Amino acid sequence: MSENYVALLGTKGGPAIRPGSAMPTSSLYVLNGQKIVVDCGLGVTKGLVDQGMQLKDLSLIIISHLHSDHYLELGPLLHTAWTAGLKTTVEIYGPPGLDIYWEGFCASMQADIDLRIEDEGRPDLRDLIIINAIDSGPVLSRDGITISAIRNQHPPLIDTFALSFKTEDVHVVFSGDTAPIKALEDFAQGADLLIHEAMLESALPALLERVGNGSEKLMAHFLRSHTFAHDAATTAANAGVKRLALTHLVPSDDPAYGPKDWQDACAGYFDGELIVGHDAIRITL
Repeated sequence: MSENYVALLGTKGGPAIRPGSAMPTSSLYVLNGQKIVVDCGLGVTKGLVDQGMQLKDLSLIIISHLHSDHYLELGPLLHTAWTAGLKTTVEIYGPPGLDIYWEGFCASMQADIDLRIEDEGRPDLRDLIIINAIDSGPVLSRDGITISAIRNQHPPLIDTFALSFKTEDVHVVFSGDTAPIKALEDFAQGADLLIHEAMLESALPALLERVGNGSEKLMAHFLRSHTFAHDAATTAANAGVKRLALTHLVPSDDPAYGPKDWQDACAGYFDGELIVGHDAIRITL
């Protein structure tokens, strides 16, 4: 039987990167021998290569929602895979509007794409990509993997999703970006692994100072649209999951905080195995 694992390629919450910071959100799910890329924040291409993946083998990508730290590098990933030998179809599932992003990316790169088709004999990249809009409910089921979605709570966006991945042997749930919601507890019930976004409450004021060009609106967004670490732990406990992995960490680049702070924030809320995510960590299932 092939190895099942999730590699968290980028574990930083938010789109900005600074010296010493992690990269924004992306991950690789390897289930039943299939490779599924989930979210494509900045750095996803290098992250996949560092995991030993041949980019020409890309076949399935899922985008949880249309915030830049989750899909900014989708176009560059696909284009780079094409230059690395991609010649087969890539199916992409994500919120309505993802097709507009892809059309815009192709328009911006038209000169290069057309030149490489003519000068290098490559297939047309635009013919290899299939965009599928998702909604709550089943996303797809094939080759022993069932993927489903629920809307989470990440205002002001509406089309924003948590994702469930089930095989005969394992069940993994990804929260996406969300405030705490009861529906996620039900969605993740009994899962082997819940991968959940997390914020450190005490670190937010200093983060806002470092951002520098936001306002009180940014703090309001954090509070209504994201989940504190202790609330993620509560969700995991109520769902009865075996393991909890924290990702989309806010903050991830403050030297005053480290793994112990995340562990302390979850202490007393979740008794299972807690994994504090970092870029390139591979979690075996």
